[in-house]
Amino acid sequence: MTQQTKPIQKRAHATRAKLIDTAKAVIAVQGYGAMRVEQVVQQAGVAKGTFFAHFPDKDALLDLIVGDELNLYLYDIEQKSTPDDVADFVVQLMPILNFMAQERYLFDLIIRHSGAAAKEELGPIARTFDRQIAVLAKWLTIGPFRKDVSAILLAEGVQAFVIQAIALHFCAVHGDASIQSRLTIYLEAWLRPQGAPL
Repeated sequence: MTQQTKPIQKRAHATRAKLIDTAKAVIAVQGYGAMRVEQVVQQAGVAKGTFFAHFPDKDALLDLIVGDELNLYLYDIEQKSTPDDVADFVVQLMPILNFMAQERYLFDLIIRHSGAAAKEELGPIARTFDRQIAVLAKWLTIGPFRKDVSAILLAEGVQAFVIQAIALHFCAVHGDASIQSRLTIYLEAWLRPQGAPL
């Protein structure tokens, strides 16, 4: 029985990897929102039922793919030196923010899977939010930013302002300012308020 299980597991892992790679190829051409399960299974050469044996729905597949992408950006951020000021702080965050803001569907997916939706199971995207807090808290502990509140609270605030800045980027009424300029204004007020101990 063990000998039969190993080839099946190996084939299942290969099929799952093929579905993920095919979805990434479709996304590269059409974007996240336009990707359809039907396209993925057709291009991967598998039955639709095979897809659903690996992923409950399109969102579950995208949660995995986007979570991996966010982790790559976070890895790059972790390699950077502590920002010298708020402007540098924002510049260092811009690659991940530009990724999150490249498509409205992608941003909505990230928010839906951020952990804020009180889902029973935290997936790959939600885990990146915790990782981002840890990265930002390290910067905030070391860097020239306010010290009158905890670095974790400051990092959570930064995360909230990031979401606000990106959300307004997609807003017809408030979309005139860039994410970078809007976030810089927010973080100057949050991380270096007048009179706060540095």
